[in-house]
Amino acid sequence: MAIRDDFEIVASQVRTAVQRFALGLLMIAAFGAMLLGKADTVLVEHARVLALDLASPVLEAIARPVAAANRVIADLKEFASLREENARLREENVRLLAWQTAARRLENENERMRGLANFREGPEASFITARIVGDSVSAYVRGALLNVGRKAGVASGQAVVTGEGLAGRIAEVGENSARVLFVTDVNSRLPVLIERTRERAILAGDNSPKLRLSLLQSVAGVQRGDRIVTSGHGGSFPVGIPVGEVVETGEGSSVRVRPFADFSRLEFVRVVDYGVTGLVGGSGPAAPAAPPAGVRIR
Repeated sequence: MAIRDDFEIVASQVRTAVQRFALGLLMIAAFGAMLLGKADTVLVEHARVLALDLASPVLEAIARPVAAANRVIADLKEFASLREENARLREENVRLLAWQTAARRLENENERMRGLANFREGPEASFITARIVGDSVSAYVRGALLNVGRKAGVASGQAVVTGEGLAGRIAEVGENSARVLFVTDVNSRLPVLIERTRERAILAGDNSPKLRLSLLQSVAGVQRGDRIVTSGHGGSFPVGIPVGEVVETGEGSSVRVRPFADFSRLEFVRVVDYGVTGLVGGSGPAAPAAPPAGVRIR
């Protein structure tokens, strides 16, 4: 009994001493570890590698079920999204079938009306593809220089189109070059139609990326997203060449149109002659309402 009491007294004294000098002992241990690392870096590196080797299988074993659970969760989310996508595609398919039925009905009706009216198509458009070899873009001018001219059949007033729509018209012609006046130029005035309402207007450039729609009978009827196409008035272009889309509507006559043509990336354009005489550089059939079919040109 006395021995046990003595042992407890000694243990209590040792515990008290350790608690009193714990901070100092830890500092000494840390300092010793630092000295050991400086003294023998190879030993420390081996110890670190050994610790990583021992921990790697454990971490891999823990990561496997976590990765499996993540895959299951991802599969469930994908399954749910696939169901939603499938439902959306079914609805879209129904709408497309309805549009297809309406399009076929309108096509048949159009053919019958053309037959009754003895309608004749206009002359087929001829075109030539040209490369832009120089820009005429400044604070006052929006245009470009083409590598084709009078020798290729290019004439003043002909349409310059891209795969997206009308880019401008030929303003000046030389023997082997021509200058394009973009629709965004301040000197550009183009008679157009609002495709949805068939209302006539004038589309004017102001040397900014957006065009201004003016001389409207009813600005209130214009909506964002309305497509703007050529009206055919003036004799230069046929009806229906896409030009741009309404992006801003405001008070008064403030209607802004974003052109379909991306002038920042133009490299090739198509010079189109919608008259009886074609270009010698090449020809191909095209509906009067759109640029000729062929390889899509930016």
